[in-house]
Amino acid sequence: MSRILVGMSGGVDSTVAALLLKQQGYDIAGAYIKTWSNEYDVFGDCPASEDIDYASSACSQLGIDFEVVNLVEAYHEKIVQYLIDGYRKGITPNPDIMCNREIKFGAFMDYALEQGFETVATGHYCRKINYEGHTFIAEGVDSNKDQSYFLAMVTAQQLSRASFPVGEITKPEVRKLAEEHSFSNANRKDSQGICFLGKVKINDFLRNYIPDKPGPILNLDGKILGEHKGLHHYTIGQRRGIGIPSNHDHKAFVVVAKDLETNELKVAFDETDTPGLYCNWVLAHSLSHIAKPFIEGELPLCRVRYRDPKIKISKIEALEGDSYRIHFAEPQRALAAGQILAFYQENRLLGGGIMVPPREI
Repeated sequence: MSRILVGMSGGVDSTVAALLLKQQGYDIAGAYIKTWSNEYDVFGDCPASEDIDYASSACSQLGIDFEVVNLVEAYHEKIVQYLIDGYRKGITPNPDIMCNREIKFGAFMDYALEQGFETVATGHYCRKINYEGHTFIAEGVDSNKDQSYFLAMVTAQQLSRASFPVGEITKPEVRKLAEEHSFSNANRKDSQGICFLGKVKINDFLRNYIPDKPGPILNLDGKILGEHKGLHHYTIGQRRGIGIPSNHDHKAFVVVAKDLETNELKVAFDETDTPGLYCNWVLAHSLSHIAKPFIEGELPLCRVRYRDPKIKISKIEALEGDSYRIHFAEPQRALAAGQILAFYQENRLLGGGIMVPPREI
C-alpha cells in the first residue's frame, strides 16, 4: 500500500480527500504548504494561521501526522516573480495553473518523494483515468466544480504521482461527509483570490511590487477619454473599474488593448467586429502534453478560460519552434496574452499551452 502525502489547505475539499484515502486503507499524512512570510505585515488579510489551524485540526481528528512544509523560497521564485514579470510585460499570468505545476506537483511533490511518500493527493475536482494505454486527467463528476482546467500544464510524470480523491463525488457530497464526521471546516467558505494568498486581490498584491504609472485612456479613434491608474491594473475585455462612463446610448466601454510603449489604455464598445476584442485564432506556445503528443492527431476541443465551455477548433498550424496557430470554429472574446489554453478530447484533458492573441504579435 503506497504512502500518500495529502496537501491540506485548511478547506473542506482537501480534508475530505484525506478522509476518503484513510477509509480506503492508505497510509497517509497531511501537510500544509507555507508559501508566504510576514503575510500580515504586507497584506493584512492573509488567513495562513487560520488555514493551518483548520488543517492541523482535521489531521488530528483523522489520527494522522501533520506538518507545515516551508516552500516560501520556491513560491517566490516560481510564482511571485512569474506574476510580477508578467504584469510588467503587459500580459495576464495564471498563478493558479502555475502553482499546480511548480508548487503542488512540483516543489511539494519533490519534498514528498524525498520523505518516502509515493503519491501526493489534493482536493481538486478532477479524476485520473486510463484510456488506450495512457493515463489522463478527466473532468470531475461534479461539472459545476470541475477543476481540470487548472491542471492543464502538469506533466505526465507529475500525474503519475498524483491523486484526486474528491473528483468522483460532488461538492454537496463532500460537505455532507465533512458534516457527518464533524470536521470544523464542513461549512467553511471556499477560498478565493491568488493561489495560496487567500483573500488577497490581484491589484492589492501587485501594488507592493509595481508602482502605478497613470496614462491616457483612448478610444480607437485616438480621442482621450480619461486617465488610467497603470496598465497592470487592467485586463482585455474588462468592463468595470475602467474609470470612464458609458456613452449616451448606455453602452459600456471595454478594454481592447494596452500599449506599453506609449502607456496608453485603449477602449471600445463590445461588438463582434471591435478590433482586438474578438479573435478567430491565437498562437499557443510552451505546450504541455499530459499523456502523449496530441497536437497532430484528431482535432481536440479547447477551453480558453476556467468557466467557459469547451469549444471546437477548426484547424491547427505548426509554426517554428514549440508554437502553433490555433484556429477557432467561432470567434472568441477577450483573450489575454499569458493565459492558458486547455485542450480536451471529450472529458479528457490532453494538455495546455500559453496563449498569444493576434493583437500581441
